[in-house]
Amino acid sequence: MYQYETVFILTPVLSDEQTKETVAKFKKLLTDNGAEILNEEAWGLKKLAYQIEKKTSGFYFLVEFKAEPTVIKTFETGLRRDEKVIRFMTVKLEKYAAQYAEKRRNKNVKKEEA
Repeated sequence: MYQYETVFILTPVLSDEQTKETVAKFKKLLTDNGAEILNEEAWGLKKLAYQIEKKTSGFYFLVEFKAEPTVIKTFETGLRRDEKVIRFMTVKLEKYAAQYAEKRRNKNVKKEEA
């Protein structure tokens, strides 16, 4: 199993409930295909660097997970087919990037506990 990180941007016209449902749908897609979700972060509504589909902002989400390479194709197909997703990018984390991601996760956990 390899470690991956996906950032996806949802359209800004969605309600809070719709964004939560969409994120839950993609997490379920990963877990149903045998992936293990390590971390998820909602970065909130951010301004885009350039217009995409006449939109200037979007809801950003990060999902870190461990999965087999075959799961990625299924996951990205699901992202492409959903009209709520403006953009996405999946990156395979190498050894040092995975260590950095773990440090960042632990730092975020400590902030939430304090």
